[in-house]
Amino acid sequence: MASILLLNCGSSSIKYQLLDPEVGTPEAVGIVQRIGQTTSTIDHEVGEQEIHEDRAFAEHTEAVSAMVQMFNEHGPSLDKVVAVGHRTVHGGSEFVESTLIDDAVIAKMRDLIPLAPLHNPPAIAGIEGAQEVLPDVPHVAIFDTAFFSSLPEEAYTYAIDREITKKYDIRRYGFHGTSHKFVSQEAAKYLDRPIEELKLVIAHVGNGASMSAVDGGVAVDTSMGLTPLEGLVMGTRSGDVDPGLLPYLVGQGMTTAEVDAMLNKSSGLMGLAGMTDMRDIDDAIAAGDEQADLALNIYVRRVVKYIGSYAAVLGGMDALVFTAGVGENASSFRQRVITRLAGLGFQLDEEANAVRSKEPREISKPDSAVKVLVIPTNEELAMARETLRVTGA
Repeated sequence: MASILLLNCGSSSIKYQLLDPEVGTPEAVGIVQRIGQTTSTIDHEVGEQEIHEDRAFAEHTEAVSAMVQMFNEHGPSLDKVVAVGHRTVHGGSEFVESTLIDDAVIAKMRDLIPLAPLHNPPAIAGIEGAQEVLPDVPHVAIFDTAFFSSLPEEAYTYAIDREITKKYDIRRYGFHGTSHKFVSQEAAKYLDRPIEELKLVIAHVGNGASMSAVDGGVAVDTSMGLTPLEGLVMGTRSGDVDPGLLPYLVGQGMTTAEVDAMLNKSSGLMGLAGMTDMRDIDDAIAAGDEQADLALNIYVRRVVKYIGSYAAVLGGMDALVFTAGVGENASSFRQRVITRLAGLGFQLDEEANAVRSKEPREISKPDSAVKVLVIPTNEELAMARETLRVTGA
């Protein structure tokens, strides 16, 4: 048995998982938090055992070393690790598939920092920290943007000055690609049809949310763009707004930094309803909160608009697939979406939609014009498979 160690590094945290791609279930999971602060924490879970420690990690290398220590002291052994996979948000135009990491790759990732100033620096720090403490195995970067490198030029090009586009490498990159690819493949398995003949619309809806149009297993459109801000209404992000909003608010006295913070951190469901958790939204609606109801309708309307446009882009669709935290668990959200699509022949099976399950399932009626599926995403398993593919381990 060969295991893959998976790392997902944020600015002050590292999520990790040890996984055998053939088995598909994690052997151990953990998270290091508050890196660089006075008190850091590390939580390690293996089997029924849960270990928590308060420590102090000045930077990511120390945090990775503490993770390795956890494995050494509490198991499982890292001796059978054949490779390390790193989730990396932005690959720009340079990286169109998962890539074996070397010094040149890290240098190019540094060049891409302006496109992902919040995401690429911690990813690089995590890679370098992991290489230092695990130097004898290959390390692989799995880019969130890679799946969308297949977008046609008409889909990824913004209608702005071509010279500006070229100078600053501006295009639609898309994100959540690892999830969209995995879910589209799992949908094909569930439908027992070759993915090459399927037209799918994938709705990855969580606190961060994105949609994609996938034709024959190839992404042809996606809702996120140059940054993860574009597209759907999200937990704290606005999604699509009039670009003129930025100069208008700056003209009213806000700074560009303040507008950026508002659009990313205090908009979306938070800005509309003062909360981000869909369970809280549902409870508020049940209690008669009209603002929460409006917020959910705005949220749903944006999703419906993208479904309709992607059906047109694809020239029809075989299945609509919900995934991620909200997509997998919020039956009220799915019900509102499908109700609005009734004019296109969508028919929801209310009983099936109400079932909570971690298994792939169909929630549309047999005579629905388009099948509606719920497919749980598993980005870690997808990353492990990609790492194994790239390394050939």
